[in-house]
Amino acid sequence: MSNLKIDHTLPNARSALRFHLFDLIAGQISDRKMVFVCIGTDRSTGDSLGPLVGSRLETLLAPDDCSIYGTLENPVHAVNLTETLQTIKRIHQNPFIIAIDACLGQLSSVGMISVGVGPLKPGAGVNKNLPEVGDIHITGIVNVGGFMEYFVLQNTRLSVVMKMAECIAQTLAETVPSLLRVPPYRDVRLESNYL
Repeated sequence: MSNLKIDHTLPNARSALRFHLFDLIAGQISDRKMVFVCIGTDRSTGDSLGPLVGSRLETLLAPDDCSIYGTLENPVHAVNLTETLQTIKRIHQNPFIIAIDACLGQLSSVGMISVGVGPLKPGAGVNKNLPEVGDIHITGIVNVGGFMEYFVLQNTRLSVVMKMAECIAQTLAETVPSLLRVPPYRDVRLESNYL
């Protein structure tokens, strides 16, 4: 199945992402634990997409449904990624890993969310050599790449990143229960301290 890339501001973005995710995941998980690895850091606006999604998923999904690594409180980033992957391997037998990360792209792609089969390569946009992560991946194109990537990530608009993170988190919260055949997700936005 091909990758899906869609503008997060489109009215049908969440439903398109949800159907694509369902098609990618259904039949793959059966007895496998669903694990989200939300990569990034809260020290860089552009790179905070993953931790924002992870923190939001903690409020939307039941802990028994999945495991979440990478939040604003406990981010998964270049320094601890290898250790986190070793922990996941030790704790979960044959997990189904969904990797989530920010990335840079062309100007026309900024604001797009991409979902695809296979691992993502964290840090590739800033020339870091990190292990690949995920059975499937979700990336949010937060800004333009190609020149001074660290500076670009530091100067990315937080509002764009937060809206993309909310779109991804809500989509996953709507998709996971249908995959696990449990009641629809709970929405505790009023209890959330950061959104």
